[in-house]
Amino acid sequence: MKKFDFFRQFRDAVIIINKKNEVVYKNHTFKRWFKDFVNLKKFSHNSNFDICPLDSENIEIYSPIYHALISKENFFARISYQSELNKIFYYDLQAIKKGNYTILFFTDVSAQNSLINMNKENEKLLAQIEELKSENEDLQKIKKNAQSQAIRIALVSKVSNNIRESMDLSQILQSALKELSVMFGAYKAYFAESEKNTFTIQEVYGDKKLKLPDKIKFDEKTMKTIGALDIAVSNTLTEYMGAKPFKQPVMRIVIPVHHQQKLTGVIVLLSYQKRELNEEMEILEPISTQISNAIERAELYNKNIQTVKELKNTLKELKETQVQLINSEKMASLGQLVAGVAHEINTPVASIKSNNSIASKLLDTIDDAELKEMLKEINEIDKEAVSRISNIVLSLKKFVRLDEAELQEADINKELDLTLDLIRHETKNKIEIIKNYGEIPMIKCFPNMLNQVFMNILVNACQAIAEGKPVNAAKQLGSEAANGSGKLKVESGKLNNFQLSTSNFQPYTDSSQPLKGTITITTDFKDNNLIVKIKDNGKGIPKNQLGKIFTAGFTTKSSGVGTGLGLAICTKIIEKHNGKITVNSEVGKGSEFIISICSDL
Repeated sequence: MKKFDFFRQFRDAVIIINKKNEVVYKNHTFKRWFKDFVNLKKFSHNSNFDICPLDSENIEIYSPIYHALISKENFFARISYQSELNKIFYYDLQAIKKGNYTILFFTDVSAQNSLINMNKENEKLLAQIEELKSENEDLQKIKKNAQSQAIRIALVSKVSNNIRESMDLSQILQSALKELSVMFGAYKAYFAESEKNTFTIQEVYGDKKLKLPDKIKFDEKTMKTIGALDIAVSNTLTEYMGAKPFKQPVMRIVIPVHHQQKLTGVIVLLSYQKRELNEEMEILEPISTQISNAIERAELYNKNIQTVKELKNTLKELKETQVQLINSEKMASLGQLVAGVAHEINTPVASIKSNNSIASKLLDTIDDAELKEMLKEINEIDKEAVSRISNIVLSLKKFVRLDEAELQEADINKELDLTLDLIRHETKNKIEIIKNYGEIPMIKCFPNMLNQVFMNILVNACQAIAEGKPVNAAKQLGSEAANGSGKLKVESGKLNNFQLSTSNFQPYTDSSQPLKGTITITTDFKDNNLIVKIKDNGKGIPKNQLGKIFTAGFTTKSSGVGTGLGLAICTKIIEKHNGKITVNSEVGKGSEFIISICSDL
């Protein structure tokens, strides 16, 4: 209505309601402050004010808008209004009656109301502050009385913890010097070990750039005080006898460190502070005692560590010597045995060879062609057998080579072949040997020792292959025959799976059966290093055992089969050649041993 346009200029919110409780006018401020509503009751329900009505079922009685409308006189109240966002605003509500209309004015007093509440809260806080000030004064008195005691306990505890956590003497002293420097405001602190009437500085904390002499002396009065195991405190111009004078007096504290009433050293603190030391002095005695005990304990610990280290080195040397002695004794015994066996074998072999030569000459005098052919075949077989025996004996003598214990040049490829000849019984018709020999020069080495290494690794490879794969039928049957448990039938001059000879039974091998495994031997020469790789496809070595196989006494074989010295001896032999031996292995796939030897031995 245009007649109400006068209220547009009001900064307060204005709403005009007729006698039918219908809203006939809202100014712009009202529209901006309050959400639009369909009927007055909805707007009324969002407003509230502090009243204490009688019991009534009419909820409108709690609304200030309701009271403003039913009042016959002008109405005033401070009300709260809850917006759609549940935010509370505060207004001064004034209702003026004009004829058939009630004009409601809303003045925003939210800030004023907040200020009043804040003032009330501030008054409470001020009261609490006053109360806390009073309590704080009491606490300060208690704190002041307990502070020095707390500092003493904390410092002693900290130094004690640092001492317990370390056995390093330098670390213990540095920690103690640091804490004492903080406590007494010292710009420099150090520990000096007692040596008759002089002291040797061991640890310095603070200004380490200043050079201190190795040995220092104190004046007679100070020496007398610390000699009595008392703390010497003085304001002095000199740090020690012969030192350059200070520009101004410095407080010097000399704390004796003693063990069982014997002076072991002193802690010296230098500070520019000038104050009385009363309660602080009480902490120096227990700290001095702890440091003294820590020094004694650290020295004993270091001695024990050194003793343990020496014992470990001695034990290691003894084990290495034991391995070397066992190997030397084994090789010496083997050499003597081989020499004796070779002599015993050569005598009858020479006789057989001589007789065979005579028989060969007499063959031409035999007229019976069939008999002549049979004896000729026997003669050839015996000749080949004698040659093989001679070669085996020669290989054994070469392998042992007690007369070749010095460094000499050798062809490693030939040495490997020699070792393979000696273990032929382990590989023949059972394991395929693959040779990937490279062109390598003559290597200066101990051939008999290297042959021992090659043999040990090759025999281990054969055993790993045998354990990793099932035994074939031919070997099982041969075993039964050897034990006398097998039932064999002679058919057409042959023993089943065995050949009948004029002198003995020899295993018969079916060439159609597949080989059980392979061993690959690779040699190479790179960067002045001989490299030998021996790889098998046996059962492999578990990861948790790889780091132990070169340790003396450790074996993966069953009891009574392995001594645990083979690979330990191999390691020592390779180390004697300034080389190294390593292994790569995977369970179920096999192992590879890699030997590397420098040619400049």
